[in-house]
Amino acid sequence: MGVDNKAEVRDFLTSRRAKISPEVVGLPAGTNRRVDGLRRSEVAVLAGVSVEYYTRLERGSISGASPEILDALARALLLDDAERAHLFDLAHAASPVARPPRRRSTTSWRAHETLQWTLDAITAGPAFVRNGRMDVLAVNPLARAFYDEVFDMPGQPPNIARYTFLDERAVTFYPDWDLFAEVTVSILRTEAARDPHNKELHDLIGELSTRSDDFRRQWGRHDVRHHGTGSKTFHHRVVGEMTLAYEGLEMAAEPGLTLTIYAAAPGSSSEQALRLLSSWAATEFTAGTEHRAAHRD
Repeated sequence: MGVDNKAEVRDFLTSRRAKISPEVVGLPAGTNRRVDGLRRSEVAVLAGVSVEYYTRLERGSISGASPEILDALARALLLDDAERAHLFDLAHAASPVARPPRRRSTTSWRAHETLQWTLDAITAGPAFVRNGRMDVLAVNPLARAFYDEVFDMPGQPPNIARYTFLDERAVTFYPDWDLFAEVTVSILRTEAARDPHNKELHDLIGELSTRSDDFRRQWGRHDVRHHGTGSKTFHHRVVGEMTLAYEGLEMAAEPGLTLTIYAAAPGSSSEQALRLLSSWAATEFTAGTEHRAAHRD
């Protein structure tokens, strides 16, 4: 199972073209325009290709397009770095000689011992490993407490995308839910272009499209973005609001996985909240472990 690459290319290029007004790229607006944004002929002129060739590209026949052509398209459509990378991913996926990315089963992958040691050594903030499908694969104790609701979805492995769109508690946990939803969709769309035949990923996309009107609407926008550093505000059910900086690090030893670490500004109320969360986690999870052990005995 995989996505329809030609449809993805077509919808992506069409949606980017529709966002650009002629005036922005120095073209006359004219009258009687029947399309949003630029015409195909205008994109072709800006990219330095024939209208016929650009039309074939926009219809999805992108296999074989040279890096120079892709760069020219990116410039003509004013693509940002994330959009440009997405275009190259789509072209790579369309190539008949493209090598499938290394895949891992969500249910069988386990963090190796030294990776878990590394996570556990991070004690001042939540640290976790996720894949492009947004499954949470490994955590330190503070991340387990931070994402306790993600781990609490019955019958499902912990998955941030499913939590964001299918769990009503997410609207409280993410005070700026719209932004988190946009970021979540952009991560999934980026991964879908990188790994177009990943059945687990596309099963998730299908589930979210079926069960969430918000996801289906945002998925249709074809937006992508880089998501490596910044700050976010959360409202945890136990310790309240926290504004945390984050760094997302691609793992060289595990291609396709991302290590994310959250941290609070020193001396801030958010740092105090993380300390409270750590204390709560130590009590909550220790008590839970002891209860399960006593029950087994």
